[in-house]
Amino acid sequence: MLEMLFGVTTLVVLLAGVLVVSRLHQLSTAQREVLETLTQDLETKHREMLNDLHQGMSKQSEAMQQGLVQHGGLLNDAVNRNSDRLRDSMSESFERLRASVGNEMKESRETISRLQTVQSEALSTLRLTLVASLGESREQMLKQLGDISAALQNKQDTLREDMLLKLSTMLAEQSKREMEQLQAALQQSAASLAGSVAELTKATDNRLAEISGKVTERLDEGFKKTNETFASVMARLATIDEAQKKIDGLTTNVVSLQELLGDKRSRGAFGEVQLEHLISNVLPAQTYELQAALAGGVRVDCLLKLPEPTGTVAVDSKFPLENYHRMFAGEMDKLTATRLFKADVKKHVDDIANKYIIPNVTADGAVMFVPAEAVFAEIHAYHPELVQYAMGKRVWIVSPTTLMAVLNTARAVIKDVETRKQVHIIKDALGKLGQEFGRFDKRMKNLATHIRQAHEDAMEVSVTSEKISKQFINIEQVRLEGEEPVLIAAGTT
Repeated sequence: MLEMLFGVTTLVVLLAGVLVVSRLHQLSTAQREVLETLTQDLETKHREMLNDLHQGMSKQSEAMQQGLVQHGGLLNDAVNRNSDRLRDSMSESFERLRASVGNEMKESRETISRLQTVQSEALSTLRLTLVASLGESREQMLKQLGDISAALQNKQDTLREDMLLKLSTMLAEQSKREMEQLQAALQQSAASLAGSVAELTKATDNRLAEISGKVTERLDEGFKKTNETFASVMARLATIDEAQKKIDGLTTNVVSLQELLGDKRSRGAFGEVQLEHLISNVLPAQTYELQAALAGGVRVDCLLKLPEPTGTVAVDSKFPLENYHRMFAGEMDKLTATRLFKADVKKHVDDIANKYIIPNVTADGAVMFVPAEAVFAEIHAYHPELVQYAMGKRVWIVSPTTLMAVLNTARAVIKDVETRKQVHIIKDALGKLGQEFGRFDKRMKNLATHIRQAHEDAMEVSVTSEKISKQFINIEQVRLEGEEPVLIAAGTT
């Protein structure tokens, strides 16, 4: 109960803290929204004023360009008119003034010079006038722009001060309210927490007293279990020491096996011993012959004597291990080692096919026993052409595992043949067994009859025994009551 009260108090405090944090977050969000609104309004007004100023300057620039174009057009028209007039007068008086052409040309040059001077002066005056007007317009525009910027800055400052003042007032009022609410909540929480802490302290003291007793008991139990565990660990360490000794012995045996397989003759003997062990564990002794002699003076490791039409099947052990190891040891190129390994396997297949498949003597096929499962798996997994080659030569490659399947099949065949040979014996034995079973059934029925009769007799004896017992009980009761014994004739059934 105290733990629940303490949890509720803690939850109330956490909820008050979460409420304060949420209020502060809402206040900061409201401040950001007000500032963003003010910033957007100021940017909009500033952008509109800049657009108006830019449009006014564009209009003044267009007006000035139009004035320059008009003045230039007037000057060009005046020059064109003077040039046309001069050209007309010169063409009309060309015949009359041929003699005084030099004087006229001189006067014409002077006139043209004066016109050019006048035109240059007019252009200079116009340029100065335009420059002055542009300068005045620029000064006026700069002055207007400065006034507008100052007014805008004043408005921005005033608006900012007003908004900051309003915002500060609003924040102060809201903060004051939040602080008052928070103080009230904290005071209430502190009061409830103080009471809860007092109760919790009292309950904790009582609980600690109980826990100290339980801790002492558990420590005693823990020490006891630790001692038991330590004893168990010591026993397991002793077991591990024994296992380590066995592993050391196994390592020695593995090294000996590696030394054994390093020699070609030793490998051959190993394969023959393994073959003999497998065959002797599966087949009866009369169904095979080890180191059997065949025609031509050759000997085969094992000759299976199977029923017809299979006949005798030669099984010879071959162990192509050297080049198999070279394929993975890195002593030579892997392709070269693989080629040599294939050549070894083909040579063994050819030897078995040529030596141990003899027409009218052995079966039309022979078995090549590979003592290592890894070599057998390498042949079947990565060199299927070797398997096809051996099948073409009527040679079946087997490993210890697959040889067991072959031998079990051969044993089933031999057993089936032997069973067929002894069918009449089995039939006679079954006939005799049927007669004996008839006698057994008759005698069993007689025994059942005797047992049933004995059961009925036993039930009758039990009823009589119960009646006699009741009579004895009645007699005892009469004697205990102090009356003279009353003899009750016992009834018989």
